[in-house]
Amino acid sequence: MTTAQADTGRTLTTDIPARLDRLPWSRWHWTIVIGLGTVWILDGLEVTVVGNIASRLSEPGSGLSISSGQVTGVAAALYVAGACVGALFWGRLTDKWGRKKLFMITLAVYLAATALTAVSFDSWWFFLFRFLTGFGIGGEYAAINSAIDELIPAQYRGRVDLMINGSFWLGAVGGSLLSIVALNTDIFAKDVGWRLTFALGAVLAFVILLVRRHVPESPRWLLIHGRDEEAERIVSSIEERVEEERGGERLPRPEGEITIHQRRSVTFVEIARTVFSDYRRRSILGFSLFIGQAFLYNAITFGFGAILTTFFDVPTGDTGYYFAVIAIGNFFGPLLLGKLFDTVGRRVMISSTYLLSGLLLFGTAWLFDRGSLSAGTLTACWCAVLFFASAGASSAYLTVSEVFPMETRAMSIAFFYALGTAAGGISGPLLFADLTSTGKVGDTVLAFQIGAGLMCAAGLVAAFLAVRAEGRSLEDIAKPLTAT
Repeated sequence: MTTAQADTGRTLTTDIPARLDRLPWSRWHWTIVIGLGTVWILDGLEVTVVGNIASRLSEPGSGLSISSGQVTGVAAALYVAGACVGALFWGRLTDKWGRKKLFMITLAVYLAATALTAVSFDSWWFFLFRFLTGFGIGGEYAAINSAIDELIPAQYRGRVDLMINGSFWLGAVGGSLLSIVALNTDIFAKDVGWRLTFALGAVLAFVILLVRRHVPESPRWLLIHGRDEEAERIVSSIEERVEEERGGERLPRPEGEITIHQRRSVTFVEIARTVFSDYRRRSILGFSLFIGQAFLYNAITFGFGAILTTFFDVPTGDTGYYFAVIAIGNFFGPLLLGKLFDTVGRRVMISSTYLLSGLLLFGTAWLFDRGSLSAGTLTACWCAVLFFASAGASSAYLTVSEVFPMETRAMSIAFFYALGTAAGGISGPLLFADLTSTGKVGDTVLAFQIGAGLMCAAGLVAAFLAVRAEGRSLEDIAKPLTAT
């Protein structure tokens, strides 16, 4: 590593990004996956629990004066709105203050808000802290995806990112099974069980907070912000641990260096120019992927329980079993298909997963309209749809986190997540709540078709605009703004 003085700050030539990318997979990388990726389990738990306890909250004796539609509609939309606002608020600070500081703060916000949701005594309190829970989770998306992409070697980045984002569905399985126990009035009173589900989320967040203390700051971020000595210490420590794990075998020499002008911050004008001018095609891609998956997922995960109870007379306490099945299908999508994103390639896999999920959903809507489905077969259809959709949705986060320059990474993730999710994630639950509450098959079919159409449209955009990022360093995919 060499440095020199420049008018705008120190000029530095370094091989640290290449050193990180040439590392073989190790136990150290698993600590990153566990420390950072587990937050998606919390998100899955939150979303699923709310969908499954909606009917119970609306029953007399629940402790809240609230309707099922308000839970799956208003509260769900507020949670997503909070996530959108949080993503933008925390995303800017993540690029400015660093990945580690923010992924600790945002998790603490989530912990406090979900704990306070558990003690809700009126609907306004419940709505407020659903918004603030989302506010914390939204910041997690920007901070975590930035850190993961900057710490994981290039050859593993796709599959790891998909697997981590897909772990949302492990939380969904847990939330589904937890709701079965929590809604059992033989075990817990009506006004107690649902509170314990939120309290458990706070406990899990506290455990994750303790684990995260051992995750380092991103060396790539440190380099750009004038803390290259700290970056060198972190990378050297990682290399020593990996070599020790390999029985003292020396690591291969890194290939390639990069020269940067260190700086403390990037202006909003530079971010806007980068996203909307220099990388316009990539921006169109990001918006398309996020809008498609956000509408589909936020609508279905918040409304699936209501569909089962409305059209198939499934008891409130049993909806968790059905949701657990589709959640497992969702988890296996990224898990089994993730490696293909690094081998077959981003463009083929992103476009095909979006298109396949959209076409399968059109088929599901047709069968539902004909009255050919039962609660079990509808669940099986959704399991097939979401097997592909889950991998596609996870690839949306992967895409926007790797195709823009280092200095704008967290803000780009936050921006696309916020706008895409605002378009699909806020309108989706509200529209779905209205359509399913009518009890008319045609209204629910229409909602299915809208989600399917948006997924197919996003798949077509990806077929033309997706970036071939597989196996490439982040600096090669998008040159840092500070690079010479």
